[in-house]
Amino acid sequence: MTTATAEEAKTGAKLSQLDQLKKFTIVVADTGDFETIKEFKPRDATTNPSLIYAATQKEQYFHLLDEVLTNRKNSGLSGAAQIEDIIDHLLVKFGSEILEIVPGRVSTETDARLSFDTEASINKARSLIKLYAEKGIDRERILIKIASTWEGLLAAEQLQKEGIRCNLTLMFSLVQAIRAAEAGVQLISPFVGRIYDWYKKEMKRDYAGPEDPGVQSVTEIYSYYKKFGITTEVMGASFRNTGQIRELAGCDCLTISPELMKELSESTDPIERKLDPAKATSEKIEKMKFNQKSFLYALNDNAMAYEKTGEGIRKFAADIVKLEKFVAGKL
Repeated sequence: MTTATAEEAKTGAKLSQLDQLKKFTIVVADTGDFETIKEFKPRDATTNPSLIYAATQKEQYFHLLDEVLTNRKNSGLSGAAQIEDIIDHLLVKFGSEILEIVPGRVSTETDARLSFDTEASINKARSLIKLYAEKGIDRERILIKIASTWEGLLAAEQLQKEGIRCNLTLMFSLVQAIRAAEAGVQLISPFVGRIYDWYKKEMKRDYAGPEDPGVQSVTEIYSYYKKFGITTEVMGASFRNTGQIRELAGCDCLTISPELMKELSESTDPIERKLDPAKATSEKIEKMKFNQKSFLYALNDNAMAYEKTGEGIRKFAADIVKLEKFVAGKL
């Protein structure tokens, strides 16, 4: 029996898997497409330069870029500084429009090329929050996405002290999650699909259900957090299929692509809650603590996490370069 039963009895209709999931997990849209967000009604949304670039290629969003270009053409900046300024305003423009649709929060990403520069990451986050404030948007509705490097975690720790909430992205291991908890970050985004991809390639086999390494990683982090009363939110991300999502039903948040939200919305098969704080607190888990040396060694010792963190930063950096070239071509 699912938690949706009482509501089904009232309406006489079976709830979709997406609506069932919303009963015990915050559903977050992983897209920059407004129409998708309106259709599936998530509470929050996440964006990144790749998603914003994809959105700017659609005719219905041309006007947003044109508006930013018009407003910033007399900024007094030129060259790389001008392009950076336009992209920051574009990211905030999309984020602001999304916040007109969702009742909760939007995640806006810092430049991945700053992943090993603590001071620059802090300054970029402050700049983005300032742009949101100029639009009258409360900082509590914004999550600043930063890569889960040692330097990124230090930046997030300082930003959280300033009341700027952070979403630690490109997370592939418990060591990164534990350091994020120590830093007091608002939310983490462990990447299910990319972990799955690595093991599938390395082990030359497929995975499904609870044996999926990506599912196991998020379950491990979730259990650790609940066991020790850590309030940082766990948001599973980067899904390859709805089976992974169903296995993590009950996680604090799950950020889901439009394609997978559509698939969930078209099925009424029952969803069972798999992650539960009550179960997690009864597990035998040892508490760990990391300084810089032990963190870097533990991350290096985990081949999958080390490789996927580096690869993710390179891919996100390439996405921002692609967006820069697109903006430069419009100037």
